[in-house]
Amino acid sequence: MKYLLFAFIFITGQLVVLSQEEPSVTAIDSLYKEDQFYIGVTYNLLVKRPKDISQSGFSSGFHLGFIKDMPINKKRNVAIGIGLGYSGNSFNQNMLINKNDADNFTYSVLYDSEINYTKNKFSTHMIELPIEFRWRTSTAIEYKFWRIYTGFKIGYVFAHTTKFKGDLGTLKFNDDTDFNDFQYGLTISMGYNTWNIHFYYALNPIFSSNAKLNDHVIDMSTIKIGLMFYIL
Repeated sequence: MKYLLFAFIFITGQLVVLSQEEPSVTAIDSLYKEDQFYIGVTYNLLVKRPKDISQSGFSSGFHLGFIKDMPINKKRNVAIGIGLGYSGNSFNQNMLINKNDADNFTYSVLYDSEINYTKNKFSTHMIELPIEFRWRTSTAIEYKFWRIYTGFKIGYVFAHTTKFKGDLGTLKFNDDTDFNDFQYGLTISMGYNTWNIHFYYALNPIFSSNAKLNDHVIDMSTIKIGLMFYIL
């Protein structure tokens, strides 16, 4: 019995020591980083629309990528993030993109009373470079925290398509050079743990100055509002 009591006391003592050492073990990672991968979905809103141009249906965006998190203070709750990602965006609206007899692209308004159609949209696919200033309440052992990430994002449009289905038949183009090759804007993401509101405000238009509707430059740009999810 004495030996069992001694063994019990010895084992209990070892467990107490280990439990007291646990915080120092978890605190060893003094160079921890946060939020290296991201994935998001947005609703894409067209702003600065020409007269009579309106959106219909749901215009969506899908975004994913990797961001290198680089803390800049001792607590490591303030950081700079630089990354690389992909963004796919669609815009359902009533601006017809077509070609004339000279093989030049033309832009006109689709009026419901004149033309019936079931689909009219344009889409863009971009490689993006996000740059963020990051603040969060995280620690080396806390995985649920508040965050506010503000920044700038520049995207290179490597592919785009326009689609129409209706009285004019099926029209599909992917060679419209009037799309701006580069699109950039301001971003902010904020939230707690998994759920984060994401906002993007474009600083330049979707189309170049060559794209004109009724002899006016199409100066449309976009605002994207949605959710962003971050993963280590």
